[in-house]
Amino acid sequence: MAELPALSISPEKAYFIVAKARQFDVKDGVTDPESGSNASDDGMRSVLEDRADDPVRTELVSFIHDLNDDEQIDLVALAWLGRGDGDIENWDELRTEAARAHNKRTAAYLLGMPMLADHLEEALSKFGHSSEEVESDIL
Repeated sequence: MAELPALSISPEKAYFIVAKARQFDVKDGVTDPESGSNASDDGMRSVLEDRADDPVRTELVSFIHDLNDDEQIDLVALAWLGRGDGDIENWDELRTEAARAHNKRTAAYLLGMPMLADHLEEALSKFGHSSEEVESDIL
């Protein structure tokens, strides 16, 4: 078997993004724009709404923004790989295209991608990584 390409982003960082993206993906559109000041009176529905000031979104955007350029490029290329836009054999081409398209809107681009967490997890598995491996490293 051919040697796998090296990633600039660590599996731990990538799986942190997977976990946060899963939290973000379960959010729903704003269903009660005139929600009251007491969340318990509203059945805590606003916790499940995708709002601009959502703390999960804010944390995810900040985390992605703080990655260096190579890590951001890998993250986009991983999302494309997991989405099926290429195979591990043409990783260099995917990464080159991600580098060409790289800009300051990486977080917004990735958060706008449906099924981001699934795509990243699928791509990481092609690199031989699993969330269980990362969880065992943390424990």
